[in-house]
Amino acid sequence: MASTEDRLRKLISENLEVDGQPISADLDFSTRLIDLGVSSMDLVSFADVIQDEFNVKFTPEHCDELQSLSAVVEYVDANAA
Repeated sequence: MASTEDRLRKLISENLEVDGQPISADLDFSTRLIDLGVSSMDLVSFADVIQDEFNVKFTPEHCDELQSLSAVVEYVDANAA
């Protein structure tokens, strides 16, 4: 089975865009999606995608606290059902 990071990379490339262009799956996971230009509305929608894919729960506070993609990976690994 693919790692959480690999699965998250795939979800990013399939679900997120900046200026109409998909985000590359090769991005650095220390980067914040908002710093790449992803809107806050898209981040909330993407949190729903992550919840469905990994069977984890995100609150609005989690969206604020989980600043980097590596932090999201750690959270998913610790909380996936």
